[in-house]
Amino acid sequence: MQKIIELFPQIGTALGQTFVMMFFTLTIAALFGIPLGTYLYLIRPGSIMEKPKIYLVLDIIVNIVRSFPFLILLVAIIPLTRLIVGSSIGTAAVIVPLSICAIPDFARLTEQTLLEIPHGVVEMAEAAGANTLQIIWKVLYKEARSGLVNNATMISVSFFSYSTVAGLVGGGGIGDFAIKYGYYRYRPSIMLFTVILIIIIVQIIQTAGRIISHKIDKRN
Repeated sequence: MQKIIELFPQIGTALGQTFVMMFFTLTIAALFGIPLGTYLYLIRPGSIMEKPKIYLVLDIIVNIVRSFPFLILLVAIIPLTRLIVGSSIGTAAVIVPLSICAIPDFARLTEQTLLEIPHGVVEMAEAAGANTLQIIWKVLYKEARSGLVNNATMISVSFFSYSTVAGLVGGGGIGDFAIKYGYYRYRPSIMLFTVILIIIIVQIIQTAGRIISHKIDKRN
């Protein structure tokens, strides 16, 4: 326990790096993933703006990116990462591959969430003279808001675990702390403490997401 207390400053730094990675990754994923998922929903066959060929191309691209193992992607796009942030190492560098992975995941989850909305609701809005933008904001997002929060929660949990490999590119974070101070120094107690800390954080994220989703669910 004494060893863990001595490392509290490093733990705080590692957590800070992880939360920075998560904040920017989720923000970018939401800003790009939700519109992309909405567009996929709108242009899929049978929808209000159906464009089967464009949908097929985007659908394939989303599936390909989602199927890429994160570790391989992390290494494969190092030139792109260096171009965007000016470096291939560090916390900022990790945000690039994390975001590239998160955007298609968020997009797919958004599309599936919107598909759960009864089609009759959209048809009623169209019959009332609503344009596409009004349907998106006043119908789709209003009906799907609880599901979108659940999506954000799922992405948060998944990419929190992805961020633990940030140490491979010198990105820091809680995973890097566990390897550097636990594994490399043969201190199982520190490894165990880190695992427990990660579990607690994941539970907090899931609980917060569930509470927010319940509060904004229009069915409640």
